[in-house]
Amino acid sequence: MTEEKTTKTTTKKVAPKKEVKKTEVKAVPKKTEKSDLFAVIKTGGKQYIVEEGKWYEFEKLDLEEGKEIIFDVLLVSNGGTVKVGTPLVDGAKVTGKVLEQFRDEKVTVLKYKPKKRYKKTYGHRQSLTKVQITKIA
Repeated sequence: MTEEKTTKTTTKKVAPKKEVKKTEVKAVPKKTEKSDLFAVIKTGGKQYIVEEGKWYEFEKLDLEEGKEIIFDVLLVSNGGTVKVGTPLVDGAKVTGKVLEQFRDEKVTVLKYKPKKRYKKTYGHRQSLTKVQITKIA
């Protein structure tokens, strides 16, 4: 008997290539949460990015409700124009109106030393002021 080698051949069916029509896509600007006009102010030892018409909670300011306040401006951006101060921007001011004085939720602090039978618990409530930004100039 003679041995015959058999080879098995397979053929793949390939779908014909379809032409893809290229369409022009116009770049749509993404909507950002920040508006074109914003400023960076400093109060209570912290810096905040503020926008006109919005309200913010700052550390306690000694003002009555309804009074106006003027903040130190570190940076002002109006669309593509950005002014950075050294340290403050000359002629720029952010005015706000005090909406209310209130206290934040209680924070519980626990001190503990293992193997020494020492445990101390106390709480803290931060005094805050809610301010609405009325004008950025």
